Amino acid sequence: MNLEEIIRNRYTCKAYDESRKVTPDQKRQLMELLRLSPSSVNSQPWHFFVIDTPEGKAQILPAFSEANAAKIDKSALTVVFTTRTEIDEAHLNHLLAQEQQDGRFINDDAKSAQDTGRRYFVNLNSDSVEKQRNWMARQAYISLGFLLLGAAALGMDATPIEGFTPPAMDKALGLEEKGLTSVVVATVGFRGEGDFNTGLPKSRLPQSEVITLL
Repeated sequence: MNLEEIIRNRYTCKAYDESRKVTPDQKRQLMELLRLSPSSVNSQPWHFFVIDTPEGKAQILPAFSEANAAKIDKSALTVVFTTRTEIDEAHLNHLLAQEQQDGRFINDDAKSAQDTGRRYFVNLNSDSVEKQRNWMARQAYISLGFLLLGAAALGMDATPIEGFTPPAMDKALGLEEKGLTSVVVATVGFRGEGDFNTGLPKSRLPQSEVITLL
């Protein structure tokens, strides 16, 4: 399928076929998609929990209502998107070291410019703990968008889920001790017979209302 076919055929899955599983290669591609997602100034403030075992699902189910718990239980895998509780000096230095290892700097000036620029934008969004966390959450939503489109490109269905209790999720995964906090969840798998959304036409406002060409 080309891109237009993918975006017209993808939709938010409401019920999964629990008998269908992702292949090891599909899982690998989805995890690489998450890892390679873009973020502002390459801040990478996230950690992704990819859950595809009954034990892992049972661990997080208490954070969901009954309707969303069914999606978790029957999907092929679930991704919990978390972000750091703060961007600290250790994380900034770790990012810079990784970029140097990956060959992104042609000289020390380029390295210094990257470090200075990133710190500027981090500080710009760090007037308060809440402001920094909101900024990091926006980076996580970029990776969520990548996952939704990527799953569709691989012939799978997905569901973004905000309907969970973050404190319960944080407790279930021990996130406070890890310096993380939960932001959003997505399930991935294959549509099942009970998915009422399958046969409904896609509905969006026309381009004339949502896009302005200048």
